[in-house]
Amino acid sequence: MKGDRMARRSRAARGRVENTQVAAPFVKRVLPYFDLLDEERLAALEAQVDWIFEDVGVAFRDDREAVRIWRDAGAKIDGDIVRADAAWIRSLCALAPREFTQLARDPKKSVVIGGKNQVFAPVYGSPFVRDLEGGRRYGDIASFEKLVKLTYMHPFLHHGGFVTCEPCDVPVSKRHLDMLFAHMTLSDKPHLGAITEMSRARDSVDMAEIVFGQEVMAQNCVIMGNVNTNSPLLVDKVASEAVRAYCGRGQGIVVVPFILSGAMGPVSTAASVCQAMAEAMMVCAFSQIVWPGAPFVLGNFLSSMSLKSGAPTFGMPEPVVSNYVIGQLARRAGLPLRCGGSLTASKIEDAQAAYESADSMHSTMLAGANFVLHAAGWLEGGLCTGFEKLIMDADRLGSYQKVLSGGLDTSEEAFARDAYGEVGPGGHFLGSAHTMRNYQTAFYEPKLSDSENVESWEEGGSKDMRQRAFGRWQTMLADYQPPKMDEATREELEAFVARRKEELPDAWY
Repeated sequence: MKGDRMARRSRAARGRVENTQVAAPFVKRVLPYFDLLDEERLAALEAQVDWIFEDVGVAFRDDREAVRIWRDAGAKIDGDIVRADAAWIRSLCALAPREFTQLARDPKKSVVIGGKNQVFAPVYGSPFVRDLEGGRRYGDIASFEKLVKLTYMHPFLHHGGFVTCEPCDVPVSKRHLDMLFAHMTLSDKPHLGAITEMSRARDSVDMAEIVFGQEVMAQNCVIMGNVNTNSPLLVDKVASEAVRAYCGRGQGIVVVPFILSGAMGPVSTAASVCQAMAEAMMVCAFSQIVWPGAPFVLGNFLSSMSLKSGAPTFGMPEPVVSNYVIGQLARRAGLPLRCGGSLTASKIEDAQAAYESADSMHSTMLAGANFVLHAAGWLEGGLCTGFEKLIMDADRLGSYQKVLSGGLDTSEEAFARDAYGEVGPGGHFLGSAHTMRNYQTAFYEPKLSDSENVESWEEGGSKDMRQRAFGRWQTMLADYQPPKMDEATREELEAFVARRKEELPDAWY
């Protein structure tokens, strides 16, 4: 009975004053990295990477200009295969900044990528969406706009990403314009741009210039593209042209080999990690030839697969280990890292999704990934964006943010010595002055977790977390207010989009 009274008193106190914890625009990491490998094994991996640079090479296909740039810079060219001295490649990569700021439309939401900072962004690229009300369906522009709003509103998602779902009801040739306009007007957080064709990448940089102005963009990173290499050992023109479009104007590029070990890389995790490093670093070197000092993020998306069916698997031991190792290698190369996320092969937000996403995201956090796409919302191996999953994952990101930021306060206030003078042996601290001073910020309180007794839960409708997340995002959208935007800037964006849509034919590929 005494415990019940104290619990009710504590809940009542929490209800009287709103929690004042405020999320930062990005995570300033204090927690040490989890370094898995010793010097000897790291050196062996780096020797394998250097061997790929010098003896195997990486193809830059269907982009004659990229091959010309490499040839003029001094690389060895065999058709479209580029080989180069490893020390030279590493010296080029050293030109990329170890950390850089991507400006947001609201300067208070700008993010620092690299160093000891971590930035969380939502799922990217899913053609389908799912929620409890509408079920699984193709993404459309209405769903896309809702996801942009939810990302903007959630305090633990620092960055908008870009293709939070594919708006499949808009022609492929024009949808990048609608997606960019949504990010630029419905949110004021930083975001990425289009990469699927060089003209779309250029449109993205042009629209960013409208928002930020030529002078600001000349001195700052305001937009980035996110591209995959075409593993194994192939950089297609989508990637190389995106580098030229973004880095060629001083903007950033994120380059991510997507390797399923046993398919796009050897079945050995060590070999696949080295292949990923070699592919990404070759593109980094290329970006620095295009524009020395251009912001670059080295990516790794390595997954295991079922060797019976060929289906990708997530949250498994091998990709978890690869996150730790790629973190060590990226830091040694002096490059910001993108890897991991809340990944799962599950189709809905069930126990499989929770286990796989937690293991994947936890290793992402400990590995030191500086920029994390897919931090929230990923389902079905990336084919589907879950509205409830987005909110559930983002809720957990708040706890990761607290752990990463240090977690343990050792100030004089934290030792609570006055409370021991107030509370005698056998008493309780619930009503002490120290508790009353600190209860609003003492603990991270996830909005979706239900820690009440079963009677209270039943009185509230016996809702599971999926149902609570559904209600949460519905409430968020009902409360949405767009960020302020200069009217002249908005009109210039609208005019740009309208003009480009007139110039572009409808195409669905």
